[in-house]
Amino acid sequence: MKYISLLRGINVSGQKKILMADLRDLYVDLGFSEVVSYIQSGNVIFDSRKSAKSCISIIQEGIKTAYGFDVPVQILTVDQWRKTIDSNPFLMVEPEIPIEQLYVTFLAEKPKKEDVESLKDFYFGEDAWTLAGAIIYCKYATRYSNSKLNNNFIEKKLKVSATSRNWKTTLKLLELSTASIKK
Repeated sequence: MKYISLLRGINVSGQKKILMADLRDLYVDLGFSEVVSYIQSGNVIFDSRKSAKSCISIIQEGIKTAYGFDVPVQILTVDQWRKTIDSNPFLMVEPEIPIEQLYVTFLAEKPKKEDVESLKDFYFGEDAWTLAGAIIYCKYATRYSNSKLNNNFIEKKLKVSATSRNWKTTLKLLELSTASIKK
């Protein structure tokens, strides 16, 4: 099975530093194959015969053993990733929206209804979001870095682990994962 794994919070502001070459080597040492990374923020594509849940445990334990810190990991199949891209509600309404305005936040699990309701109570100006299962699609009026609607805020309000990716990265990970399938 081809998976896309997302590591939360590595190589951010000098924290939890892991070189991508070392991370790729770690994945191979953990028994995964066809390992490809993209940029420095913990995006790794790999093959495994194990379940996604099992892979998450293996990766988290491997990082803890090798580096001494905990890193939340989320894993999606290529089909789940493609569905995430195809289901972006903002692009369905406005297909020509600038790519820089779009982000996706991947939640470790579907949030509780009452926590979603608490997030709805906040006003984010012209920034918008919509929840689809364990995925939050975000559209920013200016820049992600200027918004209160960010990964930390979403995690705090929804009480679930989350990791966000800009739309360019989201598209590139699909491209890389499908290119490695075609080989």
